[in-house]
Amino acid sequence: MSPSTDAPWTFGRSKDFTGARVLCLGDVMLDRFVHGRIERISPEAPIPIMTIAKETAMLGGAGNVARNVVALGGHASLVAVVGDDAPGREITRLMAETERLGTALVTVAGRVTTVKTRFVAGTHHLLRADRETVAQIDAAVAAKVFHAFRAELEECDVVVLSNYAKGVLTDQVLAGVIEAARRAGKKILADPKRTKFERYRGIDVLKPNAQELADATGMPVETDDQVVAAARKALAQAQVGAILVTRSERGMSLIEASGRVTHAPTWAREVYDVSGAGDTVIATLASALAVGADLAEAVKLANAAAGVVVGKIGTSVVYPEELAGAVHEGSMHQAESKILTLSRALDEISHWRAKGQRIGFTNGCFDLLHPGHVSLLAQARGACERLVVGLNTDQSVKRLKGDSRPVQTETARALVMASLSSVDLVVLFDEDTPLQLIEAIKPDVLVKGADYTIDGVVGAPFVQSYGGRVLLANLSDGHSTTGLIKRMAEPEGSNP
Repeated sequence: MSPSTDAPWTFGRSKDFTGARVLCLGDVMLDRFVHGRIERISPEAPIPIMTIAKETAMLGGAGNVARNVVALGGHASLVAVVGDDAPGREITRLMAETERLGTALVTVAGRVTTVKTRFVAGTHHLLRADRETVAQIDAAVAAKVFHAFRAELEECDVVVLSNYAKGVLTDQVLAGVIEAARRAGKKILADPKRTKFERYRGIDVLKPNAQELADATGMPVETDDQVVAAARKALAQAQVGAILVTRSERGMSLIEASGRVTHAPTWAREVYDVSGAGDTVIATLASALAVGADLAEAVKLANAAAGVVVGKIGTSVVYPEELAGAVHEGSMHQAESKILTLSRALDEISHWRAKGQRIGFTNGCFDLLHPGHVSLLAQARGACERLVVGLNTDQSVKRLKGDSRPVQTETARALVMASLSSVDLVVLFDEDTPLQLIEAIKPDVLVKGADYTIDGVVGAPFVQSYGGRVLLANLSDGHSTTGLIKRMAEPEGSNP
């Protein structure tokens, strides 16, 4: 599939993961869940007695990555190794029953297929019992794995290396498949389970969790700055395109070799089970990249998918309609997080200034958002790295515009403004002018429309006194809130 280049790919409406082709290579396993209830303690030992109600089995590890790709609407191919045993045959059956999943399993006599059995009472995990081998595959098996990988490579858009340290992704296999995928021009993502990140040299995205990053670099990873510092060390060591660090309740952090850093915070949601959440993250990331999303958009979607899957019991998948709902919820949460009191806004602005970012400021009632507003805000954002909008409260608008205004409440107006990508913060003010806000924020750039003169802009002398800039943005003709309200009040069919 060749993604359209007419506009940036954005999930939603007609844009989905149909057509994504992802090749997964790594450690496949069988995830068993034994569900039951506990009503008493054993008389033989101080342990609970579980009455088993049901048992389920599903693809785990690299199999769960492939299963998530398929659930999102894409096509997956899975190259993996299983033993010639009952769990290996069950994995083969489950794969055959999964639509849009192609498989190339290498069966090794005498090898133990990994099985993870979890005992669950209600939503509580009581015990996990593993049956596995971690012995590395030998050169002959590695050659079969590489042959199977090469056979599937041409038909994929993105390669995912899913390493659970069960012996399939040996140094020999990693070196061979990375070189082959790079020669074929495929994007390569990897979920590592080893401390030597340089083994993944040349891939596009490496996705460790925070503990794996700490183990690989020997550096602390508690704060955002610590994660960024550790990731940059890892980037230098591994020479990969980017590192995506999954940080549990702290969300995710993307650190790119280009220097760009993106933090994707999680939001409050009930967590039932984190089993397989990392598989969902990398599957969503791969699927999004496969259909033309840029890396930042793909990370946003992966973060939303992780929030969905941890709310399910067992090794689960995420479906497109669930992801769409989570993206909408996340957008609303992100918008609400931009609406701050002045004191909180000043704290955030101080962090931006410490990073050398220019602060812009503009203000208004923004009662009914129209193209003129959008153009002004875009011009303001283009003159700075961070844009703060001062928004008149309802009482302030009434004093300025009359008792019939505002049309929308301050809460609604603030949420609409905060939903715009050009706006970084929204601060409400109750005064007739934003002078107190401007004096507190001390913006580097003060922006108003070109219908003002610089002498008529509130706060202009103050901003200019410390070397700040006053920008008069070009206005779009024919757009005003007053005009919109007047046209809405005209009888239907009348000429304006």
